[in-house]
Amino acid sequence: MILNIDKRRIYCDLVGDAGAPTITITHSLSSDGGMWAEQVPVLLAAGFRVLRLDMRGHGGSDPVAGDYTMSALAGDVAQSLDVLGIAKTHYMGLSIGGMIGQGFALEHGSRLLSMILCDTQPSTPAGSTASWDERKAAVRAANGLSTVADGSMDRWFTPAFKTVNPGRYNQIRDIIVGTTAQGFIGCASAIQNFNYEDRLSTIQIPTLVICGDDDAGTPPERNQFIAARIPGARYVGIPDSRHLPNVERPEPFNKAMMSFLWAQR
Repeated sequence: MILNIDKRRIYCDLVGDAGAPTITITHSLSSDGGMWAEQVPVLLAAGFRVLRLDMRGHGGSDPVAGDYTMSALAGDVAQSLDVLGIAKTHYMGLSIGGMIGQGFALEHGSRLLSMILCDTQPSTPAGSTASWDERKAAVRAANGLSTVADGSMDRWFTPAFKTVNPGRYNQIRDIIVGTTAQGFIGCASAIQNFNYEDRLSTIQIPTLVICGDDDAGTPPERNQFIAARIPGARYVGIPDSRHLPNVERPEPFNKAMMSFLWAQR
């Protein structure tokens, strides 16, 4: 489904009964809503309505010129919900999707029923400026993500995953390559310039934080920091997984996800 917002297109996938509680899901940098394929059937079977949104410049959504901010990306979520007539929603986001979720909770918290934050950060990682600038320069020079795709896959999955599930591995790599250069650069700039650390304690929304035990890019300790700062939040680690535990280890991920969501019904 295409939403027309501010003279640009935002792609979304909305499935499930119109009267069911909605969970809104956002993806990682250089991915799209397809990274949640392992969760959608489980959520539908549990009686949820599932809304997957593609960030600007990712998947089927148009890029926007310039650098993005977390506030603007959270605003895209709010505007999409407005167009779809969804007043309140559960939320789940991974990586930058989790950063957007924190921003959404701080700016649009009255619209949230609960929140699941996965493999994310509460602020711009210390000392990360040079590595992000290097990646942005490589994407800009190639006008695409083909030169950074393999590095991303190494950060996202353990070496075993490619052997165990080569079809899914290659599918996700193709999604990275298909991301627009502007979408990547704009969102990377948002990651380089945000800090929610001192405001997390003001969030009054039931929250679960999940992280792969072997995630080096958004490490467990930073996710545990988020869980410790948000009142009542709890943390679940997923063994033998890196940045996308929802894909690499869907069984324990889905168990944690559904246990939390059932408690909010």
